[in-house]
Formats: sequence, structure tokens, C-alpha cells
Amino acid sequence: MYISTRGNAPELSFDDVVLTGLARDGGLYVPKTWPRLSLEEISSLKGLSYPQLAARVMAPFVAGSISEDELAKLAAKAYANFDHPDIAPLVRLNDDEYVLELFHGPTLAFKDYALQFLGHLFDHILKKRGEKITIAGATSGDTGSAAIEACRDRDAIEIFILHPQGKVSEVQRRQMTTVLSDNVHNIALQGTFDDCQNTVKALFDDTEFRDNVHLSAVNSINWARILAQVVYYFWAALQVGAPDKKVSFAVPTGNFGNVFAGFAASKMGLPVEQLIIGSNANDVLIRFIESGKMELHDVVHTISPSMDIGISSNFERLLFELSGRDGKKVSAIMADFAKTKSYAVDDEFMQNLKQLFSGARFDDVATKKIIGDVYAENKMLLDPHSAIGLGAARANRNNSGAPVIVLATAHPAKFPDAVMQAANQHPELPPHLADLLSRPERSEILQNSVSVVKEYIEQTLQKRGKS
Repeated sequence: MYISTRGNAPELSFDDVVLTGLARDGGLYVPKTWPRLSLEEISSLKGLSYPQLAARVMAPFVAGSISEDELAKLAAKAYANFDHPDIAPLVRLNDDEYVLELFHGPTLAFKDYALQFLGHLFDHILKKRGEKITIAGATSGDTGSAAIEACRDRDAIEIFILHPQGKVSEVQRRQMTTVLSDNVHNIALQGTFDDCQNTVKALFDDTEFRDNVHLSAVNSINWARILAQVVYYFWAALQVGAPDKKVSFAVPTGNFGNVFAGFAASKMGLPVEQLIIGSNANDVLIRFIESGKMELHDVVHTISPSMDIGISSNFERLLFELSGRDGKKVSAIMADFAKTKSYAVDDEFMQNLKQLFSGARFDDVATKKIIGDVYAENKMLLDPHSAIGLGAARANRNNSGAPVIVLATAHPAKFPDAVMQAANQHPELPPHLADLLSRPERSEILQNSVSVVKEYIEQTLQKRGKS
């Protein structure tokens, strides 16, 4: 069963959580209890293929909703069209420093690892129930294309993705807007990613609208997204010696979902030494680690646009966990934040946080230097986000001797201009996307208004005969 971080929404089963997305009290769903694997059970996972491991790791979280056989089939389908036999290959960079390549899915970003699974999961649950849903999602660049690829051409799903107009890379935009499937609807919002995210949350907060259109979520507010991402932490750690030794991870993150999956892996028993956060100039998480204060700041446009985020929506899950799972306390904090645009936590919270988390920030100049240096040293091209992850690992790694694994979250070809400027190398798109820049596009430019977006969704559903 699953509970809300704000403590005032009904407990739900796994399949209900998947379709619900955001809890009705505005909170995020988390497991009522964390399943824990013994060191012996973790050791028994060695040697499994990625889909086999995914089924084993996720099984405790779906018990009662999906059988082990059904889960194994869903995982096999989800990763069948990845372009590397290992699904998530681990590349050694230096002594005890590794890069986990999470860009071998259809849209070249780590979001594919969760969203390919979620697309098949939606299909499975909706067919069983005979229901249809409308998906609304916000993207800072990668979630949108991965969600669209996972949900395109599915009869039971209409998907609306909001991206900030002019604030994603051309490759990121075209990966969304060149998908011309009838059930795919791209919205270029005249605002920032935070405006997109706030609009989606507002749609969920309108319970009448939410119920009328059967609204569901693909953003990492949806627990199934986090769950599928937990898998690659186990996958990588097992390859470098876990559970016999501790492992550290460095994660470029803006919305905190990717690194929270690492926290979830540690709650399950994976021996994690450090979770190192990499941020760009939009350093809300680093400022929090340094000060214990979460404050809303204006978003700066950078060469790592997927992290151009002012509010990390998934941080609420960690807030809940490190506040003694006190939903009332979290609800009060978030209500205060909605009014004052800031909140602070106590010393005990920060002590708990710093036992596992650290982080570093890198501006565009520093990010390009990392890309250039790594190419010169190792002939490896990193995208700007992955470079920030590596920079954070090298700036914050402790002296424990634990190997550190950097999550490479996107293919360098998604950000060719930045990579070219940094390394004087032009990263090529893989064959299945080679003609991307010449494909026709389709999207709707809308003003930054919840009512305008809501009206557009309602009218589109009506025209499609889906209302």
C-alpha cells in the first residue's frame, strides 16, 4: 500500500497509485513500508539480465497488483528496443570511477528507463480495467520525448506534454514535436519549466477537471517512475562489488527524482556510501544542502536545460522520509512554502541529510571545461548534464575507497552545440534519429495560463471524441 507525503489522502494499491499520480491532498505517494533485501538476497541478483533484475527489484512494490509473471513480461517488453545488449552499460573511466550510460533507449535519455516501463504498465492496467486516461506532463527537455515515445499510438491514452517555449534544445524539442501520432499533443508554454510544472499540478488540484478527463501523470510525481529508476542503481552497484562493498553515486539532477531513486535503493538495503548531487547555475538543491533553506529563485537558462528548474518537486519525498514520515509536518511546511516561497528545516534533519547527500554546482563555463577535459583524457563525449555529474563526483567524493558511479543521463547528440563548443567534436545522432532535423513538426503555442491550458485539453478531447 502507498501513502501520501502530506498524510491526508487515501491509502492506495500500486495500480491505483500508477493511475492517480499526484495524491488528492497535493502530496506524493510513497510506500507505506519500505521492502528491505538482505545482503544475501542482493548477492543473489548478480548475473541477471537487466529485465530480469528489474522484475526482481520491483516485485515487492507491486505485490497484490501485478503477478511476478506479468511483471517479468512487462520488463522484457520495456527494454526490448534499447540499442545496447546490456541496456545500461557501465564504462570504467579511471580507478574506481565509472560512467553508467543511461542513454541507450529510444529517446537517448535516462527517462526512457522508467517511461518505457510505465507505458507498458499503463497499457496493462487499463486493459485489465477497461478504462482510458488523459496524461498531462511537464518537461524541461527529456521527460516529454520519453513519455511521448512510450505512450504514442495507444488507444486508451491521450497525452499532453508542456515544454517551455524556446528553452529546450532543438533536438529535445523535435523529439517531441515530430511525433505526429493522433493521441500526442505538444504544448509550447510561454514561460519556464516551473510554469509548466505548476500548471500540471494545478490541473491535478482541480478535482472536477481531474475526474472528468481521467487525468494521470508521467512526471516523476508518479511513483512508478521512481520505482523503475531504482533498478539501475542495483544494476550498476552489483557490477562494481556490491553488496560486499559500499558504492557511491553522482547524479545530475534538478527535480530530485533521479537521485531519490538512489535513496530508495539504499532504503531497500543497497549499501550506498554517498549520493552526490550535481547542479548547474539553478542550484536550489545545493543551496539547501549548504543552508537548510529551500527558497524559490528565478530560473537561469543554461546549456544543461533539463536542470533549469527552480523547485524540485520530488524533494518532498525526502522531506517526508527525513522528517520522521510525519505527513502533518510536511503538509504544514508545504503550505507555508506556497505562501512565502521558502522554508527551513531543523538541525536534526540536516544531520540526517548530510549522512548520505552532498553536492556541487557548475556554471556553463565549468561544465564545458569538464566536457573538454574528459574528451582529451579519455576520448569520451559527455553531454552537459553528465559532465556536471562527473564534476560533482570529483569535487565531493570522500576518502572511503568506495567506487563512484556517475549517471550519464543523456546522449551528447541531444546537445550538439554545447558539446562542439567544449570538445570541438560534433556528436552524431544514432541512425533511427538521423533525419530528425528535417521531420515536420506539430505543436501548439499557449500562453502561461492554467485556464487556457485546461480549455485546450478539454476542446482537444472533445474533437477526438475522448471527452
